[in-house]
Amino acid sequence: MAEFYPVLEPYATHRLPVGGGHELYVEECGNPKGVPAVFVHGGPGGGCNADSRRFFDPRRYRIVLFDQRGCGRSRPHASLDHNTSQDLVADMELIRARLGIDKWLVFGGSWGSTLALLYAETHPAQVLALVLRGIFLATKSELDWFYRGGISHIFPDHFADFVAPIPVPERGDLVRAYHKRLTDKDPDVQRRAAETWSMFEARCSTLLPSESLVNYFTEPDVAIAVSRIECHYFIHDCFLEKDQLVRDVERVRGIPAAIIQGRYDVVCPPSAAWRLKQAWPEADLRFIPDAGHSASEPSTRSALVEATDRFARTLTY
Repeated sequence: MAEFYPVLEPYATHRLPVGGGHELYVEECGNPKGVPAVFVHGGPGGGCNADSRRFFDPRRYRIVLFDQRGCGRSRPHASLDHNTSQDLVADMELIRARLGIDKWLVFGGSWGSTLALLYAETHPAQVLALVLRGIFLATKSELDWFYRGGISHIFPDHFADFVAPIPVPERGDLVRAYHKRLTDKDPDVQRRAAETWSMFEARCSTLLPSESLVNYFTEPDVAIAVSRIECHYFIHDCFLEKDQLVRDVERVRGIPAAIIQGRYDVVCPPSAAWRLKQAWPEADLRFIPDAGHSASEPSTRSALVEATDRFARTLTY
C-alpha cells in the first residue's frame, strides 16, 4: 500500500491579487523542475493543509497549492462577494500563467473534483492529466440526497442534529434556511449555524468515525468558511448550467484521467462517479472497497498516491 510522502515545506509562497477584493495564498513545493501539478481542495471553502502536499513525490513534481477565494490563508476570509465557479477557474489560469507553467496535472477531490473538471473542460489544452476523487457533479439530485433527507437513511442521528436548529416551517429547504443564518448580521448566529453545518459534513465523511476530522471541520475559521461558501455555492447551483459537467465531458476525453471513489461515500455517492465514467469511458475508475468520502482514509490515500506516481512515470511535458 502506497503511503503519504514525507512532510515537506514550500520553497516559495505568493500572495496573488485576483480582483473583486480577493487575494489568494499560493505555494510551491517539491522539485521546481518537476512535472507541474495543482492541488484543488474541496468544500468549496475547505482550504489546503500540510497533508495536501503529500500526495505527490516531491522529487518528481512541482506541486502548486492554493486556497480558493475566501478560505484558508486567502483573504478576505469567508467572503462571498465575487466568488463563483467561473471566478475560481479564472484564478487557476492566472496562477498557471503567473508561475510560468505551460501545462499541469490537476488533482481534486469532492468539490475539488467539480472545479478540476470544470477547469479542464474550460482549458483542456492546459491539462496534462486529471486525478479526481469523490466525484461531485453539482446536480440537484446530489444536493437533495445530502440536504433533503436521503442521507438520513444512513445517518438518521447526524441528520436529526443537523435539522434540529431549524424551525419546522423552514425545514423544506435546509440549504436556504442555513443560508439565511450564515449570512445573518449577528456573528453568533453565523457561528452556531457554521458549527452545525460543518459538523454534519465531517461526521458523514468517513467510513468509521474520525474525531480528528470533526475537530478540524469545527475549528471556528474552518467552519465559517466551509459553511458560508458551500451554502453560497449550493443555493446558486454552483453557478453551473444544468448537468454542465457531464454535457461538456467530450472536451476532456483525450486527457488521461484517474477517478478514485470510496465505495461507501455517502457525501458524494458513487453513482456520480459511475455516471461520469459512462460519459467518459477512457477514464480509469477505481472503487475503493473500504472507504467513505475522505481522502484521509488509508485505502483512498494509497490509491491517490499510486495514481500520481503512475502519472509521474508516464507524463511528458
